Amino acid sequence: MVVDIYIWIGFLAFVLIMLALDLGVFHRKSHEVKIKDALIWTAIWIFMAMLFNYGIYVFMGEVKALEFLTGYVIEKSLSVDNLFVFIMIFTYFNVNPKYQHKILFWGILGALIMRAIFIFAGVALITKFHWIIYIFGGFLVFTGIKMLFHKDEIIEPDKNPLVRLFKKFMPVTTEEKGDKFFVKIDGKTFATPLFVVLLLVEFTDLIFAVDSIPAILAITNDTFIIFTSNVFAILGLRALYFALAGITQYFHYLKYGLSAILVFVGVKMLVVDFYKVPIVYSLSTILGILIISVVFSLLFPKNEQINS
Repeated sequence: MVVDIYIWIGFLAFVLIMLALDLGVFHRKSHEVKIKDALIWTAIWIFMAMLFNYGIYVFMGEVKALEFLTGYVIEKSLSVDNLFVFIMIFTYFNVNPKYQHKILFWGILGALIMRAIFIFAGVALITKFHWIIYIFGGFLVFTGIKMLFHKDEIIEPDKNPLVRLFKKFMPVTTEEKGDKFFVKIDGKTFATPLFVVLLLVEFTDLIFAVDSIPAILAITNDTFIIFTSNVFAILGLRALYFALAGITQYFHYLKYGLSAILVFVGVKMLVVDFYKVPIVYSLSTILGILIISVVFSLLFPKNEQINS
């Protein structure tokens, strides 16, 4: 138990140090993140995740290492869907590129807190009420099928219930005020459009967490493995956004791949009492689906991409 506590403390300290370095050193001043820098940081975060995965393999064994890797791949692949929404939100509000990193930083910090609550609550529920796993499994199958037939819709942030509720309690300026979330005008506090964007980013992640957390619970109920795999995937999400923001439109088959992954892990949860799918098979299936969807996207581009 003492070792477990030290491991948790060490990991949380690592996360806090990386966040402090990110905002206080590497991105102390608001600036536009270049694709080259984003690719470097994406590679760094993936390398650190794999290094951590190797540490789990050494100290916790092969099974736990495979559980971490599978959870990381699931969360990373599902988070790509977040990027499309972030792009539409930033485009709608015409957010200056040099302020986007700050919004994503605070948005992801909030996401880490929400994910922790979801994870601990989910594990506690499954541990105490085993039948909950069937609800999670059915929900994932339903979500995967719904995603398959879901058409892209125009995002209208002003109709978002969270934004409408917030504006009833706090006035919002019509223009950005630098990188500030709040400003004082004539002695009265106003929120800026950047804070409204931050609210939408948090709301979006909350919605996606409803899908991704049950998906990882299908792989393991080890709280430490679930939390750490989520954290590494989320911490690398900002860099991934700036690296892929301009090319995500070319992976149009990825939506079908993510749909298949959700259905697969949902079915895996539904049959867990009859057949437990080995972790190696789960990881191979998920990676295979992702690779196929990316390859098909490149081999069979959309007509508008060909014409352009």
